[in-house]
Amino acid sequence: MKNNYKILGVSEKATDAEIRAAYLELKAKYREEMFADGEKGNAAAKKLTELELAYEELTSERKEKSEDNEDGLLKEVDAAIKADDLKRAQELLDSFNVRNAEWHYLQAVVFYRKGWANESKKQLEIARQKKPGTEKYDKAYEKLNEKMTSGFSGQTGNAGGENFAAGGGAGNYDEPQMGGEGCLDFCCRLAICNLMLNCCCNCR
Repeated sequence: MKNNYKILGVSEKATDAEIRAAYLELKAKYREEMFADGEKGNAAAKKLTELELAYEELTSERKEKSEDNEDGLLKEVDAAIKADDLKRAQELLDSFNVRNAEWHYLQAVVFYRKGWANESKKQLEIARQKKPGTEKYDKAYEKLNEKMTSGFSGQTGNAGGENFAAGGGAGNYDEPQMGGEGCLDFCCRLAICNLMLNCCCNCR
């Protein structure tokens, strides 16, 4: 790998953009020299072949490392969500350079936990577009649609519903059902507000 960096004339700390810029510059140089007579042309052709191979190997290796790092970060996001640390989960999500289908899915979960149904739905749509046919994304989308259709607007508080997403692994996040004590508490508050309002009106 170090030899590949040397062939491209860049350091190991170079960004992907810097590596590509160096590659294109050398490629143009060697292609022009290929038309020279004698040994110079042959040497340029050989250099061009080495350059192409070095660039291909280097970009492939860096991509694999990037994906490995991102997989680790996605697991950290998953753990933060399950620990109900949405601030940490969002900070991790914001640090990603490449945002794949799973990134959008986890972002949808964070939005859902915050009670932002519309934003969550948009992220699930992107996840499904990026990786069509993924059962976890499809079921999560269907369940969210059911919640929104049944009256959950997601404007305040945590979203209701048992499992935001079906299936094991990341995203099997449990939350209390809508209704029950939460609904009773809301109804009581509403009744008390109405009673107070009626009292105020009758006093005038």
